[in-house]
Amino acid sequence: MEYFDAYSHAIASLALWSVICLVLGAVSTRGRTAENRCACGQPKRDYSDVVYRRGRAFANAIEMNGPFIAATVAGILAGAAPFWMNLLASIFIVSRIVMAVVHIKTENQPIRSIAWAIGMFCVFIMALMAAWGAIF
Repeated sequence: MEYFDAYSHAIASLALWSVICLVLGAVSTRGRTAENRCACGQPKRDYSDVVYRRGRAFANAIEMNGPFIAATVAGILAGAAPFWMNLLASIFIVSRIVMAVVHIKTENQPIRSIAWAIGMFCVFIMALMAAWGAIF
């Protein structure tokens, strides 16, 4: 288990990510009424409605599950540089928290997009590091 000690922040980020997704899932169901739902049960597309934004924040988080988990686990198993894996995983978590808060609390698209891009960049670099570690 000593091998994994070097990746403690990356591993903690995986655990924290699951908590964030669970919280967003629970929050995404609050406030749905017959007036703000489509026939399918989902909130009507309306960014001025916080109920819709909560659902979008949750859906957006779920879309990142696969890439984040895969890149982080692959990087750890491939022996990618622990400092960078820990840093990038931690930055990813912070960027996703910022993105969720901005997504739910405001309609500020530019800040939400910046937070999304930072998180995506972190996952992309971790995936490249994992591939590099596995190949070389």
